Amino acid sequence: MKLNIYEEASRCLLCQDAPCTKACATGDPARAIRAIRFDNHKPALRWVKNCTDADLERAEQACIHPGGPVRIKEMVRSISPDDVADGPYPDLRITFCGIPCENPFFLASSAVCTNYEMVARGFDDGWAGVFYKTICLQEIKEVSPRFDAKHSNGIHGDFYGFRNMEQLSENPVETDFDILRRLKQDYPTKVVIASIMGQTEDEWACLARMAEAAGCDAVELNFSCPQMKHKGMGSDVGQSPELVKTYTACVKSAVKIPVIPKMTPNITHIAEPAAACVEAGADAISAINTIKSVTMTAEAEVAGQRTISGYSGRAVRPIALRHVLELAQMRSNSQISNLKSQTSKIELSGIGGIETWRDALEFIQLGCSNVQVCTAVMQYGYRIIDDLTLGLQRYMAKRGITQLQLLVGEQLPKFLNPDHLDRETIVYPKIDRDQCIGCGRCYVSCMDGGHQAIAFDTDTRQPRIVGTKCVGCHLCRLVCPTGAIGVTKRINKK
Repeated sequence: MKLNIYEEASRCLLCQDAPCTKACATGDPARAIRAIRFDNHKPALRWVKNCTDADLERAEQACIHPGGPVRIKEMVRSISPDDVADGPYPDLRITFCGIPCENPFFLASSAVCTNYEMVARGFDDGWAGVFYKTICLQEIKEVSPRFDAKHSNGIHGDFYGFRNMEQLSENPVETDFDILRRLKQDYPTKVVIASIMGQTEDEWACLARMAEAAGCDAVELNFSCPQMKHKGMGSDVGQSPELVKTYTACVKSAVKIPVIPKMTPNITHIAEPAAACVEAGADAISAINTIKSVTMTAEAEVAGQRTISGYSGRAVRPIALRHVLELAQMRSNSQISNLKSQTSKIELSGIGGIETWRDALEFIQLGCSNVQVCTAVMQYGYRIIDDLTLGLQRYMAKRGITQLQLLVGEQLPKFLNPDHLDRETIVYPKIDRDQCIGCGRCYVSCMDGGHQAIAFDTDTRQPRIVGTKCVGCHLCRLVCPTGAIGVTKRINKK
């Protein structure tokens, strides 16, 4: 069977100081594999185009994967030539709340940005800005351990869901604002945003003034941390339109820099507190923070005890996108029609499960002017910025788009209420006999979980779609392990 380069790339450990590259004198196979892993398979060839078979064999022999070496030589020889000219690519400059940004990629308020050295390294690598880890006036003491993960196929080191009990910055307030001051002085073209959390109006205003005095470009109001132990802080606040309106208004009156409330997903209708923030003068909205969750592994225990905590990673991206969509559609919400003029101007910062440039693009196409990344950085490091920017630039170049702003909200017109969707036509699945291996997965799923519209010949091991029963649900296409099931043209229902 032909090698699946994406599956093979996902096996790569993404080593620091990669042994495979050190063993290869004519290229950088580790960088090429990382490009494939993060959805840049075509430009991956640029890092290995001069590699000889002998060099690639040496690289493969140097691989330290415990399950056997990654098939580097076969992967490289399977990479398709790039279909986009090798630069110059469109730049990714965009404005957010009137602030120039060199690209839309920001470090999210979290463990990935807790001191000067970390943020400076992120800036040096190419991140456009930072939402610095949330600052508060209360003493913060973290638990240990405080992280847990849901691993992909039981493979340690690769997780699709990430649970954390992290709270806010443990640094003294003065220390954090000194760090922010130094960052803005040393990196004047980068965007430095302070995330803050207060317990009273005075605390919110005080922290906002300190952020402004430190030279921060904007201030984010954390209304959403799901595991705060202090009463009246975190996601409990974010569920109350009255409280978020009060605190947003007090911060707006205290400072002149943009104010960006960060919304909680742990609520039925995210637009309601967001609209209250807009009414109070918010300049933008950040969404989402982590989702309250429970994991049951031993790693989730703290001294034999457990608690509810936040969940992030690529598993939450569809939920994050749903909330971002609802925020982008606020202007059409009849409940807040009186805020149409304000909501039409509100900007969005998207958060939630962003690992690749395609993930980021989805948020941008739903109306976000920038995106914040946390879990992917914790898993793969700041270096992923290279593939985030490369992929987005190539996408723009391929479509002839010169300004990133043109992509913001591009997909919003396609989203309709369910009662407005086309229910008079159907798209039937179609089986490609050359790709079908006769496993019968489509038959099993359709018989037990669909509409009994697939017959299976046990002698020939060939599935057959029964058109009189098929409703066009496409469950069969989704479970097919070889991608042998495609689609026909859309036609009117009989």
